[in-house]
Amino acid sequence: MRAAFGPFLFALLVSAVLVPLARRVAVSLGCVAHPREDRWHRRPIALFGGVAIGATVILGIAVFGVTGTLAVPLVCAALIFAMGLTDDILSLGPSTKLVIEVAIACAFLTTQYRLNWVSSLTLDMMLTLVWIVGMTNAFNLLDNMDGLCAGIALIVGAALMVNLAGALPSAAAYSQIRYLALLLGATAGFLVYNFHPASIFMGDSGSLTLGLSFAALTLSSSQQVAAKSNPLSIVAVPLLVLLIPIFDTALVTGSRILSGRAPSEGGRDHSSHRLVAVGLSERAAVAVLWLLAAIGGAVGIAFDFFNLSWSGLVASLFVVAMVIFAAYLSRVRVYEESEAGAIDRARITPLVADFLYKRRVAEVLLDLVLVTVAYYTAYRLRFESAPDYRENFTLFYQSVPLLVGIQMVTLFAVGIYQGVWRYFGLMDTVAIAKGVFIGTTTAMLTLLMVLRFEHYSRTVFLIYAIVLTMLLIASRASFRLIAEALRRNHKATTRVIVYGAGDGGLIAVRELGKTADRYRILGLVDDDVHKRKVRVHGYPVLGGFGALEAFVAGGSVDAIVISARMLEAQRRLELESLCARHGVPLLRLHVGLETVGAAVTGA
Repeated sequence: MRAAFGPFLFALLVSAVLVPLARRVAVSLGCVAHPREDRWHRRPIALFGGVAIGATVILGIAVFGVTGTLAVPLVCAALIFAMGLTDDILSLGPSTKLVIEVAIACAFLTTQYRLNWVSSLTLDMMLTLVWIVGMTNAFNLLDNMDGLCAGIALIVGAALMVNLAGALPSAAAYSQIRYLALLLGATAGFLVYNFHPASIFMGDSGSLTLGLSFAALTLSSSQQVAAKSNPLSIVAVPLLVLLIPIFDTALVTGSRILSGRAPSEGGRDHSSHRLVAVGLSERAAVAVLWLLAAIGGAVGIAFDFFNLSWSGLVASLFVVAMVIFAAYLSRVRVYEESEAGAIDRARITPLVADFLYKRRVAEVLLDLVLVTVAYYTAYRLRFESAPDYRENFTLFYQSVPLLVGIQMVTLFAVGIYQGVWRYFGLMDTVAIAKGVFIGTTTAMLTLLMVLRFEHYSRTVFLIYAIVLTMLLIASRASFRLIAEALRRNHKATTRVIVYGAGDGGLIAVRELGKTADRYRILGLVDDDVHKRKVRVHGYPVLGGFGALEAFVAGGSVDAIVISARMLEAQRRLELESLCARHGVPLLRLHVGLETVGAAVTGA
């Protein structure tokens, strides 16, 4: 890693100087990104940030001499940079860019650079072609919000560098590390000017070059096949490290196809736009995706530095979590816009066709993965030592199909697939616990009778039941948890304190939470001292009437909502007087039944 410090620092300083110059040149030549209906920014922004990145890397290559074994990747990066710069200036068509990208990918294949994921050369060749073209465009699609693409590139590059540093030392790895350091330093220097509000964009010349470079660094020639302890890590590391670009591309492509739009069209339907649509600020949305990219990179690195079995479990759970997150984001309405062209950020509806059978099939497939993961986790926890692991693996392998089949049937029988995730509640957890208990008991008895597992540890089934129950509850509650987390981070204009921390307070918090675009709940107050240190639906009880007076007098609250059903006349007068003195609205929540139509009377 010491070999990377000098090139990174050099590229960072040079880029920080070249980016303002590139911005000035872009403005003078009229190479700016103008606001459009399918773009996020609302003012003209200079392009050529990618020019500064490319020029910095070229200077770094000349200074540090990193060509050597990277001749083919560098030539291909130069070609994609030239195409991207041409597109920034002249605007090439999607088919033209795709043909050039395919041709560049074929240049890699011709020089024997491949993924080496599978033994079949034909299949590996096709996977490599799709990987190069797909990853190149993934970073191009990811360049849709200030700081997003550059930040993700820094995280991805850092993870790849750590992975390369942990590989067997070689001239190829040394050159790749130095090239990565130059690329990351140049990107970091650009990011200084690309934070929100950005003063320059990298353009296609930057995003396409980054995407192709990262794709190329995951390839290996026939003479440089990576020495891995397990072939699984050869596939898992690049997929996990580059998961966010893959995630965003898959979400955008799938949603556009299902909504009848061409995947090549521009649009404000990326994961970052959807996060903003549900209430996050632009910086917060970018930070969320940075965090997820960092987690993916850390999990990917874990495949080479930690126990492979446990890394595989963590990776599986992370991928499942990302699939659930994608399902949640796919429900955010982003295509319906107002006359001003702004996203209707208050409404959340399904973006894809929400047919019942599709949702149920997805739930079944998810549970199939969770049941398998839970059983394997229980097996690994029970048999930690290597001898026990090998001795009992045959029994585990034989029992998996039977256990999974029985468990899935049991979950169906108790009605697990009749609920709606966003309304997940306490009774749903009871149904899950019942389904897991019945399924575990039935599977254990069946294995004893059918496969004669007399000596197989019963503790495995106990651990399995606990782990599966936790996974199922977490998956079902995920929609509510994600929505609640995003809602509480939404900067609504009206700050509210609820008066009364009883049952009425719980109802008030729930109802106000549905209007997060208008009200932001600070907490509750209650005169009962026994409720001072509790939380109601996740919100703290801030104190009594004295605490409320301090909040109102300090200008920290914009409205007070009375939720208490029984309120003394004297306290109500005090509340009215307090609010009147400081100009704070005093509201009351009413919940009740109303007769509709003519009343029916008994005979």
